[in-house]
Amino acid sequence: MSIDNIFGIGGTALNAQLIRMNTTASNLANAGTTAATEDLAYRGKRTVFKALMDESMTHPGAEYVGGVKVDKIVDDKKPIPKVYDPNNPLADKEGFVYQANVNEVNEMVDLMAASRSYQNNVEVVNTARELMMRTIELIKA
Repeated sequence: MSIDNIFGIGGTALNAQLIRMNTTASNLANAGTTAATEDLAYRGKRTVFKALMDESMTHPGAEYVGGVKVDKIVDDKKPIPKVYDPNNPLADKEGFVYQANVNEVNEMVDLMAASRSYQNNVEVVNTARELMMRTIELIKA
């Protein structure tokens, strides 16, 4: 693997973690919402990652060796909480409203993990850049 591949791999990881952070931020923004029906209630979203395998094995001259991408964003399968609140204007005829199936604490933990992973990947790319610059300096000398 050449040092150039590190930039490609690091770039895919940065992009994937950015999408993960945006998805988590959307979950946090909708955490306190209520709806009149279960179908209208916000369902938390989860990012599903997929490894990008070494395409140079099947496609000679491929630009990258590996990495990661967001394969899809799926709805969280946790049940939608049903809360008795007869004074809420969105309450159904039985007095229930439906809340988002988002746990703010879990989302904050996921956001911190995604942020740290993003920071680590920035460090990898910066270190690779620094090594490349040092190599160029050695060649010039």
